[in-house]
Amino acid sequence: MNSMTQSSTWLHVDWVLLVVLAWLVIGVLGIVALRRFRFVATVLFPAGAVFSIVLMAVALSAAFASPEVAVLPLGLPQLPFHLRLDSLSAFFLLLIGGVSAGVSTFAAGYFRQGEGTPPGLMCLEYHVFLASLAMVVMADDAYVFMVVWETMAMSSFFLVIANHRIPEIRNAGYLYLLVAHIGALAILLCFGVLQANTGDYTFANMRAQHLSPFWASIAFVLAVFGFGAKAGVLPLHAWLPEAHPAAPSPVSALMSGVMLKIALYGILRVSFDLLQTHIWWWGVLLMGVGLATALFGVVFSTVQTEMKRLLAYSSIENIGLMCAGIGLALLFFSYGMHSYAALALTAACYHMLSHAFFKGLLFCSTGAVMHSTGERSLGKLGGLMRYMPWVAWSTLIGALACAGLPPFGGFVAEWLLLQSFLFTTGLPSSFLDMLVPVMAALIALIAALSGYTMVKYFGVIFLGQPREEKLSHAHDAGMWERLGLGWLVLGCVALGLFPNQVIAVIDPLTRTLVHDGLAHSVADSSWLLVPVSIERASYAPFIFLLGVLASFGLSFVLVRKLYHGRLRRVPPWDCGYPFQNARMQDTAEGFGQPIRQIFELFFRFKRELPTPFDEHPRYAVKVEDPLWYWLYLPVARVVERVSSLVGLLQQGRIAVYLLYSFITLIVMLLVVKR
Repeated sequence: MNSMTQSSTWLHVDWVLLVVLAWLVIGVLGIVALRRFRFVATVLFPAGAVFSIVLMAVALSAAFASPEVAVLPLGLPQLPFHLRLDSLSAFFLLLIGGVSAGVSTFAAGYFRQGEGTPPGLMCLEYHVFLASLAMVVMADDAYVFMVVWETMAMSSFFLVIANHRIPEIRNAGYLYLLVAHIGALAILLCFGVLQANTGDYTFANMRAQHLSPFWASIAFVLAVFGFGAKAGVLPLHAWLPEAHPAAPSPVSALMSGVMLKIALYGILRVSFDLLQTHIWWWGVLLMGVGLATALFGVVFSTVQTEMKRLLAYSSIENIGLMCAGIGLALLFFSYGMHSYAALALTAACYHMLSHAFFKGLLFCSTGAVMHSTGERSLGKLGGLMRYMPWVAWSTLIGALACAGLPPFGGFVAEWLLLQSFLFTTGLPSSFLDMLVPVMAALIALIAALSGYTMVKYFGVIFLGQPREEKLSHAHDAGMWERLGLGWLVLGCVALGLFPNQVIAVIDPLTRTLVHDGLAHSVADSSWLLVPVSIERASYAPFIFLLGVLASFGLSFVLVRKLYHGRLRRVPPWDCGYPFQNARMQDTAEGFGQPIRQIFELFFRFKRELPTPFDEHPRYAVKVEDPLWYWLYLPVARVVERVSSLVGLLQQGRIAVYLLYSFITLIVMLLVVKR
């Protein structure tokens, strides 16, 4: 390894590689202890969490250091591993370390019960996945990037199909793998355009190229398509609501909380770093795709009746909002409005960090509910707050953060995003001046629907009466699971209460990519967040928190004083109806019915009707994704028909196959000669 910067900065890469190596060693130890559940769960996964905290600390330090480049003598001859650790890489390493610390701790309790795959093999796949996530953001050439990108895809594929004996889970894994490789092909083509016929696939060479607007646009569209496939943006989202429910809950937490953000890292790296040309319509395209994805995701999340599918569609919504923020930053940056670009990019990055924590928390708490009850359907749950209080309160905090309510990180992220969409004065186009505020109104609608979804999610699971008799035997999370949930709760709260400090960590990234930041705007106060000017907007999280606590305290004192301390716990009034039971509660289907009616055009309904003279009539309505029938199935039929034509080439004669080989060789020689 050699370094091109100061030795003190080089040590950051040294520590990151040490963490990656430690994760790989932990994975190998899992294979050695293949079926020893207790050792793998209570020793190896907590050890991985410790190294995640180390990575988090190193990344926090590296965020404020100078960029650093290193070369590892690995790989094929003349193709060493080029690595780079800059502020963009450091931010995503911080995200990886922070979330994986909590998820790995939770996994120590979760995987004690097994998940189809032997625990040692699960440990290997899990820690290879973590190592590949870290290496992706440090790759500094296309060769290394694609190697670790495919490692990330394959390791996550094996994690998704942990319960591979179930056909639905295998199908979900194959769909994920198919979309991942379609995206990888687009990324490879993007790198081919960026190297501009130089034959040098290092990122340093790509930065030095000044592509024409046409070829730069081709590279940008390929990057959005390729990385968007991994992020789950429309119309390449279909794998996400299938793979996330199929995977074990800690894996779902990492895929939703971390892996989707790594795809956005790719868009940021190409758009703001490798490409030197920036065109205004790139930002409009990304905003349009992002907001369409967000609206689609949140509308579908409101009508879901299965816990993890609801959270998966919610992740699609949040990824769309992040893409919209990146697109707005790109639009501002293309017009030289660097301060507004910094605000939009800060909002997008803040949302990435906040979503990583609260969605990791929600997937983990959902896993605890599934392990305790054996149920994943919302329609069979209810009243779990009395049996699982720790999980319930953790879920409530995650749901409030996901709904964008203060004083949690989700509110700060969405508030900054709205502020950036409202600061459009100065755009040279009147069309854009009108378009961007309309998009702000759409973001407000999406935020409201997200809150509606979280009310449904938390209320149906934890409030009311149990809908099944077996729920009375549910138990709270174990020690390791509580520690993991507690860490993720702490992240959600810290991101909400200390926005200025978080912005200071994001600031080096925005200064690198858009040549401006917000740190100077927030440095004057440690408790008041002022993104642009105090006349426009400000937010004081601690004052808000004190106000909420004071309101609750005053209400408690007044109630105690008015009733002289004589409080009784009684059942709710049932309007005089004497047969109150669990079936009288609002269901998950009923809660989503208004949205299903209002946004009927978004859905495809599959109805099951009773036949004449049926002794047991049944009526059922299933809400389906129309893109399956408008896009995916037609494309699959075309591919199947084209593939059937390949059979014409299969003559069963050696002479014909030798002729094919000869023709292929001649064509390849002609291509190489050119």
